Amino acid sequence: MDGERGTDQDGEMGAERKKQDSPVGEESEEPEKQPTEQASPREKKGKKRKSVIETPVPVKKKTALKSQTECFMAQEKKEDEGEKKPKKKRKKKKKTITDVLATSDPKPGSPVDLQSLVLEHFKDKRSVIELEELKLQESCFVRSNDLTHSLSSYLKEICPKWAKVQKQHTEKSSVVLLIVCSAALRVIELIKQLTTFKGEAKVLKLFAKHIKVEEQVKLLQMGVTHIGVGTPGRLSALIEKEGLTLPPLRFLVLDWNWRDQKLRRMVDVPEVKGDLLKLLDMGILKGCREGKVKVGLF
Repeated sequence: MDGERGTDQDGEMGAERKKQDSPVGEESEEPEKQPTEQASPREKKGKKRKSVIETPVPVKKKTALKSQTECFMAQEKKEDEGEKKPKKKRKKKKKTITDVLATSDPKPGSPVDLQSLVLEHFKDKRSVIELEELKLQESCFVRSNDLTHSLSSYLKEICPKWAKVQKQHTEKSSVVLLIVCSAALRVIELIKQLTTFKGEAKVLKLFAKHIKVEEQVKLLQMGVTHIGVGTPGRLSALIEKEGLTLPPLRFLVLDWNWRDQKLRRMVDVPEVKGDLLKLLDMGILKGCREGKVKVGLF
């Protein structure tokens, strides 16, 4: 009996323990499952938040580094450009006529200057023998202007017997004295300066501005002209059309030392220089070698 009771009691105790153990176990398992099920979205949210929080940190650092590097690069470029600009300007800088005149006084032209100009221009176009023929002796030149003369005083010095020369000239379509300058305005200015020298001589302006070649040819044919003042381009055109003949010519004066607003002489302007050399080669240099024409640099 006692053994049966003990077994019954043990069975009841075991059943009670099972009952107690089973709900506790179920309750313990259920709350353990619930936090796991609830924790998972939180953890996911937490992970997402962490990813959102963690990811921009390196991005900001990278952008900051990039912006800093870009700033440094921009500054370096600006500094490089600032250093390069003056170097480029220095390379482009060349000595102009103004710069040369600022450091030294202008020198009057000389026969050597004209001679070197002629030989330099024709050295690739003529043979050695022909170049020798272009060389002029000192006797071909009259005294050059030393920058102290006016045009009238200079002409009186190089042609003291002008009154006699003027009377002896009777041929049309020609002149005894030819003055060559670079521009039409300079032609008019020089004609005004001839007042005290010309006397009764007839002066004709020979430039291309507002005057046709045919009109000037007619003017030269109408009467005797003693002095012609003009530009080398128009004078060459008149000689080509036989409106101006050279045999009666005795004096050729080049307006060599005068400078325009840009401080350029007649031979410093490429177009004018080319026309001048063409004019000299049309028979004037030949007349100089033959002793018929005297050249003066004013």
